[in-house]
Amino acid sequence: MARIAAGQAKLARKLGPVAEMPEEPTQARRFGQARAARSVTLLEDYVELIADLLATRGEARATDVAKRLGVAHPTAVKNISRLKREGLATALPYRGIFLTGAGQDLANRVRARHRLIVELLIAVGVPADAAEADAEGMEHHASKATLDAFAKYLAQKK
Repeated sequence: MARIAAGQAKLARKLGPVAEMPEEPTQARRFGQARAARSVTLLEDYVELIADLLATRGEARATDVAKRLGVAHPTAVKNISRLKREGLATALPYRGIFLTGAGQDLANRVRARHRLIVELLIAVGVPADAAEADAEGMEHHASKATLDAFAKYLAQKK
């Protein structure tokens, strides 16, 4: 831990002081948006995976979701319960998980963002494996303006 702190301190000295901080309401709004985005990211990852499992295996079970997301089974069950409360999924005891229309629509939007970002990263020279991995995080945080610019760039490149 001390080595990490020393490395961070060295980097901070190298970068120098912050030139200017945003006004408090602006900074608070940005941090609030980031917190909200992290919460939405979780829902998006779950609906995207459930849609993929349903499409490829015909069923999605909490056990499969937990294994593929690398989380404990109780964590997956808790988050699937949240999907149900949000109206994105349905499930019956000892049965699979199914997406509602809203859940499927969200999964489709997330998948489209993911494919767009992968396509852009590959177009600028990122290896396909790295593009897939990087897009997994980027897909949740890119604004509509950014995604529109990516799509425009790719259309012009073709």
